[in-house]
Amino acid sequence: MEVLKEQYKNEVIPALMKKFNYSSVMEVPKLEKIVINIGLGETKDNPKALDNAVNDLTIITGQKPIITKAKKSIAAFKLREGTKIGCKVTLRAGKMYDFAQKLFNVALPRVRDFRGVSNHSFDGRGNYSMGIKEQLIFPEIEYDKIDKIRGMDIIFVTTAKTDEEAKELLASLGMPFRN
Repeated sequence: MEVLKEQYKNEVIPALMKKFNYSSVMEVPKLEKIVINIGLGETKDNPKALDNAVNDLTIITGQKPIITKAKKSIAAFKLREGTKIGCKVTLRAGKMYDFAQKLFNVALPRVRDFRGVSNHSFDGRGNYSMGIKEQLIFPEIEYDKIDKIRGMDIIFVTTAKTDEEAKELLASLGMPFRN
């Protein structure tokens, strides 16, 4: 499934070099990593929820997630420092491109009333983040085997210096932006 990586080399690099007048191939922005995060508020009441979230994330990404812990204690949320509150996966290289292709071509079109992703979710430094409301849009997740519908945050980290460059990069890789 290295199709997206080949597309990047053969089509995206020349197009971006022409559009932004880069003098070297090394100036062209590239996708550095994709971070997928599931935050769980209910782990203090239901410790099994963390295991289910880890299992779902493993199935979706093909990589074992790390468990994130609270950095500070917050009394209002009944949260203690060191409590397990979620899980995340950082994808790089081949797995990153495979996940991006699966997200753009299979998962996002399965979202109900999908009209494209927002153009305004860039951070000013060329990184893009988006949220997904349910893990069921991924074909590997079976509806009968989940205990609860969970959302996740997906962050695309690029080497682009501006949001315009990052948007052009992601759009040329196949991200369906809203018009």
